[in-house]
Amino acid sequence: MNIILGIDPGSRITGYGVVRQVGNQFSYVASGCIRLKTTDLLPERLLDIFNGVSEIIQQTQPTIFAIEQVFMARNPDSALKLGQARGAAIVAAKNAGLEVYEYSARQVKQAVVGTGAADKAQVQHMVRTLLKLAANPQADAADALAVAMCHGHTQQSLISLAGQARKTVRGRLQ
Repeated sequence: MNIILGIDPGSRITGYGVVRQVGNQFSYVASGCIRLKTTDLLPERLLDIFNGVSEIIQQTQPTIFAIEQVFMARNPDSALKLGQARGAAIVAAKNAGLEVYEYSARQVKQAVVGTGAADKAQVQHMVRTLLKLAANPQADAADALAVAMCHGHTQQSLISLAGQARKTVRGRLQ
């Protein structure tokens, strides 16, 4: 069993989602958003992200931390701020002794929706369906839950591939 904390970083809203994974099955643990005051200077917002992620880690006790990678935005300043927000979240995870895994937005959408070109509404719908939630989670929280499930799917696929490779090797040696 793994408890996976997924993060959708942002310099104004950072989404988080926590799922429990047993085999191929996921169950919802928690999700929400760390909402940052845009009136604060960036260093204060980064501290709020660090503190918020640290508190979520303390409350939910995840075993794994997964975060969305930075994509190249049209605005370099926005990409830098996003990278700094990711850094604050990653430091909180490493400070808690967690392994950190990173996934592109395309990988996350592919794993959860089945297409890397999915929009936010499709991600919300699939997260709701897969986790059997009563309503769609807020968009940033849904993205974070999708990051967590992407990690779980990726690890299950790797375990499955390793098992198949072992069977093939054994088959050839016998």
